[in-house]
Amino acid sequence: MLMHPSIDPVALQIGPLAIHWYGLTYLAAFGLFLLLARQRLKHQPYVDIRTPAPWSARDVEDLLFLGVLGVVVGGRLGYCLFYKPGYYLSHPLEILAVWQGGMSFHGGLLGVLVAQGWFAYSRQRPWLQVMDLIAPCVPTGLAAGRLGNFINGELWGRAAPADLPWAMVFPGSGSLQPRHPSQIYQFLLEGLLLFVLLWLLARKGPPVGRVSAAFLIGYGCLRFVAEVFRQPDDFIGALPLGLTMGQWLCAPMVLAGLALWWWSAHQAKAAQGR
Repeated sequence: MLMHPSIDPVALQIGPLAIHWYGLTYLAAFGLFLLLARQRLKHQPYVDIRTPAPWSARDVEDLLFLGVLGVVVGGRLGYCLFYKPGYYLSHPLEILAVWQGGMSFHGGLLGVLVAQGWFAYSRQRPWLQVMDLIAPCVPTGLAAGRLGNFINGELWGRAAPADLPWAMVFPGSGSLQPRHPSQIYQFLLEGLLLFVLLWLLARKGPPVGRVSAAFLIGYGCLRFVAEVFRQPDDFIGALPLGLTMGQWLCAPMVLAGLALWWWSAHQAKAAQGR
């Protein structure tokens, strides 16, 4: 079995200024989004859009800004609501203490949906067209975040057989129990694999809503699988059917994706029949 390398979370120290690896992964995520979203503008239907105005690099920058805002606000509120509602109802001011940690992907997703809805409304663009643009650009950011989790030695996996070649001991877990490096599983599944699948689909110029539906289904299913190997949050306790909170939150995500996929197919078929 392997030992977690216990990487110093500070990548660079200049006097009182400390640059953390986790912060660098966020910068990498933002940079990858800008690069990929600009490439998406070369795909259909964005390359042919002329009204109300052609898409531009400035639109991509605004999408990133609103997306980050949605992730931070939605992710924090989602964590407080989904994971510790009782605690934060009793300590409402601590909801603002984001420096103490505690973010939810599913809450961040809801925040992004709202933020991009505002963008679509203000720019007079179809909301699903906006979401189809950004959906393939998100998984690389998720991959960067999971690398940050691994570097910090957090969100480790469940106990693994000692003879598993990549089983790893995480000192932060408080034991020498070999565990699944679930951060790497999520990096590979929700990050790299999902990116490749969505990018290949998006390049074909599918009907509106299809790429967004694929993201919801793909992330929901892959995260559900990854949660099998990830150590559940000890403060939540047992949930129905033995599922984790992450798995329960993925279920409506997959259902929404299936419904959107059906709607997209129905709309495309109706358009062909005209």
